[in-house]
Amino acid sequence: MTENAKPIADFVASSRNTIGEAIEKADAEFVRARTGYAIGGVPPIGHATAIRTFIDEDLLRFDRIWAAAGTPNAVFELSAADLPRITGGIVIRVAT
Repeated sequence: MTENAKPIADFVASSRNTIGEAIEKADAEFVRARTGYAIGGVPPIGHATAIRTFIDEDLLRFDRIWAAAGTPNAVFELSAADLPRITGGIVIRVAT
C-alpha cells in the first residue's frame, strides 16, 4: 500500500534493494485469485489467501486514510496508525 502520488513503477524497479527480492505488477487474474477481489477494490484485510503486505511509511504521516472496501466504488476510513496492526504489514520506505 502506497501513497497515491508515488509512481509504483519506481518501487517495482527497485524492489530487490528495498525488500530483498524482485517483484512485478500483478495482473487482474492473479490479484483476484490471491485476494478474492477485483483490482480497484482490494481492501487491506480479508483476503482469500495470506499475502505479504508492505506499507509505505509516508501513509503514516496522515491521521486518517481511506482504503478500498471490496469493490471499486466502496471505501472505508481508518487510522493510518492502525494499518500495520490490522494487516500485519511491514512498514517500508517507498522513495522515488
